[in-house]
Amino acid sequence: MRRSGAIWTCSPRVDPAHNTVYVASRDASTTIETECADVARTRRARLMRRPTIPVGARVALVAPSGPLRGEADLQRAQENARACGWVPVVGAHVLERDGYLAGVDGHRLADLNAALTDDAIDAVWCARGGYGAMRILEHVDYAALRRRPKPIIGYSDVTALHAAVGTRCEVVTFHGPTARASLTAFSRTSLEGALSSGDSCGTAANADTLRSGRARGRLVGGNLAILCALAGTPYAPDYGDAILVVEDVNEAVYRIDRMLTQLRLAGSLSTCRGIVFGQFTDIPTDAPEESLGARALEGVLAEVAAALDVPCIAGAPIGHVADQWTIPLGADAELDADERALRILE
Repeated sequence: MRRSGAIWTCSPRVDPAHNTVYVASRDASTTIETECADVARTRRARLMRRPTIPVGARVALVAPSGPLRGEADLQRAQENARACGWVPVVGAHVLERDGYLAGVDGHRLADLNAALTDDAIDAVWCARGGYGAMRILEHVDYAALRRRPKPIIGYSDVTALHAAVGTRCEVVTFHGPTARASLTAFSRTSLEGALSSGDSCGTAANADTLRSGRARGRLVGGNLAILCALAGTPYAPDYGDAILVVEDVNEAVYRIDRMLTQLRLAGSLSTCRGIVFGQFTDIPTDAPEESLGARALEGVLAEVAAALDVPCIAGAPIGHVADQWTIPLGADAELDADERALRILE
């Protein structure tokens, strides 16, 4: 079934070209094919391939979600790529607009898949978040990314791509600044470290310890609203043995409470080993529910950590802030809540 500008199917597909689950080796030299059941529920991703890129890499600039404001955003994205020593390659439809989308679904998908299938492209840097990546998940060329892993970079709505790629391809993706951002020295250093197999995190000096302890696990998460939107779909991330990393913007405290409660009641968080709460920015205070009596965000987050009985920090430099860590989602990491530190182990 098709509608104008949209890609609709009568039923979801695990992969457009395959009915298999792929478990990849750490060095990407082998891929083991197994029968497909319910991908999101039947397997635990363990050996995640972490792609890196060198100076001189060709980086595709695409907009799978919301639209850019105009040429100035695109110019900044190109300048950011060059400042990192990369060669920007602009997607054919990157400046298109269809209301709140960066062009119709088919064009956004075409730019993304062109970058994934072109062996001359070394990485994909999403120019902006917004909304829209979920609309194209069914038709992303995951087989191309399994064949030739390459970094996908971005955050916010790009969480949908991070989750789907982690589930379908077992490739590490990078929760970091979008290409159009005004990169601070802090953000650029973390980004470049992440893309060269370095430790892109460290000690979160301004974070708070909500629950003491240490934990090791795979990094999973991103934007809270998108994680909730993916719940119950075959594109939801695998939270098993994970260190959950989560952030959001423009969400009232009661909505943050509700979304975290949804994930907890769904059982998604029952096997998480630790939590790193990033920044929850631009929290509105004029919601009707808030007028009945406000609750502190830190208290809500602490309740979640206590319910799961896992180490937890809040206020890490992750999310809609100028200085942000780039998080290699899918990589192994260690959280030391007492030191307020997150260390990448691979």
